[in-house]
Amino acid sequence: MNRFDPPPNDVQARGSLLFLSLVCLVASLGGLLFGFDTAVISGTVERVKQQYGLTEMLEGWFTSSALVGCILGAAVSGVLGDRFGRKPILLISAVFLFVSALYSAIPPTFNVLVIARWIGGVGVGMASVLAPLYISEFAPPRHRGRLVAFYQLSIVIGILLAYLSNWLILQFAQNNPSAFGGHGVWHWTLVAEFWRGMFGAEMVPCVVFFVLLLFVPESPRWLLKAGQAERGLAILARIGGTETARREQQEIMEGLAREEGSVRELFRPGLRLALLVGVMLSVFGQLSGVNIVVYYGPKILMAAGYQDAAALLSQAGFGLINLVFTILALMVIDRWGRRPLLVGGMAVVSLALAVLGGLFLFAAQGAVVSKTVGLLIGLVICVYMASIAFSICAVIWVLTPEIFPNRIRGRAASIATFANWCTNALSAQLFPWYSARFGMQAAFLTSAAICAVATWFFWKYVPETKGRSLEEIERFWRRGHLAGSGRE
Repeated sequence: MNRFDPPPNDVQARGSLLFLSLVCLVASLGGLLFGFDTAVISGTVERVKQQYGLTEMLEGWFTSSALVGCILGAAVSGVLGDRFGRKPILLISAVFLFVSALYSAIPPTFNVLVIARWIGGVGVGMASVLAPLYISEFAPPRHRGRLVAFYQLSIVIGILLAYLSNWLILQFAQNNPSAFGGHGVWHWTLVAEFWRGMFGAEMVPCVVFFVLLLFVPESPRWLLKAGQAERGLAILARIGGTETARREQQEIMEGLAREEGSVRELFRPGLRLALLVGVMLSVFGQLSGVNIVVYYGPKILMAAGYQDAAALLSQAGFGLINLVFTILALMVIDRWGRRPLLVGGMAVVSLALAVLGGLFLFAAQGAVVSKTVGLLIGLVICVYMASIAFSICAVIWVLTPEIFPNRIRGRAASIATFANWCTNALSAQLFPWYSARFGMQAAFLTSAAICAVATWFFWKYVPETKGRSLEEIERFWRRGHLAGSGRE
C-alpha cells in the first residue's frame, strides 16, 4: 500500500493541493534525469572523439546512441504503461538510467560506452512518455498546465545541473593534475579521463528518483480504467475533495465507455487531427535546433571562437537562461494559454535562428572569427534559448499528454514521443556531418526555415486547451469545436 493511500477522512473531504504538488514534483524528477542524461553528452563529445579517434559520423553515432534507445523506450512505454500502470514503468526507467550512468563511467571500450548510453536512452524514452502523462492524469484542469510544466522545468534544471557538473569536473581535472598521487580509480575517473566522471555524476539523481517513486500512488485515471474504482476514487478525493472526485469519476467512466481502447481510434475523423498535432509538436520541436545546442553547444561556441573552458561555462549560462524562461512560462501558461506561447514564441525563434545563420555566414568569410562576431553569436543564442524555452519547450509536454483519449492516452503519447526521439536521433546523428559539409550557417538557416513552417502549422491547427478537463478536450476533437479554445 502506498504511503499516500488511503487518505485521511478530513483530507478526503476537502482535498490537498500539497499532496497533489508533492506527487507531481516526484514524477517531474523523471524530467530532471531526462535533461541531465541528454545534456551531459555536451561536455564529453570532444574528449571521447579524441580518445577513440572518431570520425564525424561516429561522433554523431556516439551522440545519438542514447537517442536510439529513447526511440525504443518511447515505443514500448505507452503499451507497458497502459497494461501495468504508470508507476512501475517509471521505476524501471530509473533502474535503466542508473545502470547506464554506471557503465558510461567505466566502459573499457567505445562499443561498451555506446551500449551503456543506449540503455540510458531506453530509460529516458520511458520517462519522457509516462512522467508528463502521469502528472496530467493527476492534475485538475485549473492547475494542469502549471503542474505538467513542472516536468519541463525539471528537464531544464537537469540540463543546467549537467552543464554545471561538466564545468566543475573540468575545473577539478585542470586544477588537480596530480590528484590522489596520480594513481588509482579516482585519478583515472576524475582526472586522467574526466569525461567518465561527467557520466557517473548521474547516478545520484537516479537513486533519488527511484526512492521517491516508491512513496507515490498510481495514476487515478489508470486505476479507474483498470477496474480499481475504490483506489482511484480515494486518490481523486485526496486531490480535490470528495464531491469533486465523484464528479470526475463519473466523467472519466463516461469517457472510457465511449472509447474502444484501440489505437485505430486515433485514425478516425477528429482524433487523427489530434494525432497529427501531437506528432508535429514533437517533430518541429526537435527540428527547431534546441537539442543541437544542448548536445553540441561547446562545439558551436568553439566554432565562434570560444576557448574550451569558456565554451562550457557559456553553455551553463544558456542553461540558466533556459531555466529562467521556463519558470516564466510555467507562471503564465494557465493564464495566457498554450497557443500564445507556442505561436508567438516560435515566431521569435525563427527570427533568432535566421540571424544566427547570418552571423555564421558572415564569420565564414574570414579565416578567424572576430571577437565581436563571436560575442554576437553568443548573445543571439541567448535570445534563441529564451524564446524556445518560453514557447514549444514549455508547451510540448503539456499538450502532448492532454490531447489524447483516456483509454489509449499512454499508447497515443508513445506515438508522439516516438516521433520526437526519432527526429532527435536523426538530427543529432547528422549535425556534425551537415555542419562540416555545408557550414554552421547552413544548419541554422535550415532550422530557421523549418521553424517558420512550424509557426504557421501551430497557428492553423493547435487549439487552446487551458482550463479544460481531459474529457472536454477529447470531445473537442470528436466534434471539432471547443468553446473559447482560441481556434473555433
